[in-house]
Amino acid sequence: MVSVDEKTGIQALERIHPDQAMSKGKLELHEFEYARHGTQTLIANFEVATGKVISPTIGDTRTEEDFVAHIRATVSSDPDAKWVFIADQLNTHKSASLVECVAELCGVKTALGEKGKSSILLNMASRAEFLQDTGHRIHFVYTPKHCSWLNQVEIWFGILSRRLLKRGSFASTEILNQRILAFIEFFNETLAKPFRWTYIGKPLLV
Repeated sequence: MVSVDEKTGIQALERIHPDQAMSKGKLELHEFEYARHGTQTLIANFEVATGKVISPTIGDTRTEEDFVAHIRATVSSDPDAKWVFIADQLNTHKSASLVECVAELCGVKTALGEKGKSSILLNMASRAEFLQDTGHRIHFVYTPKHCSWLNQVEIWFGILSRRLLKRGSFASTEILNQRILAFIEFFNETLAKPFRWTYIGKPLLV
């Protein structure tokens, strides 16, 4: 079971001047001016049982095709396993091409129909129903609308931002990608653990 989502618009910002090291009585100082070197999108899977981030994908865009390619790559890491993906209700998470991908990987022989016209591919609701079918080896669970914060990968994105992105300096998108992947490897080896829910507020509506 993995929580999956995209973190878009990750900026490769390079500080114009180097940091000034911490000294007695003074905090470390960071240059506030920077040069922009483009943005990247990270699609990440947070494995609920272990707390590790598995099969990350980094690229220039967040398209329907990008998400399908990410799901394929993730499933290929353990092709015979049963996969449960927790995702928000973004339209790319309920696309026709995602339905076709899941049907192929699960060996579903049922006619899928045609997008906008008939059967499973008819509309987003019919596609979501197919993708949530627990009888499939690969299926999705969607968080309620306006509640994507329930998806645990969002907590991990916060960790990534605080520990790497907020204070980092990246001279190119290639360097940004390398640093993100290195951080993921470091996180998995030293910090990964399941998140423990502590919500004690009002009951959540589903």
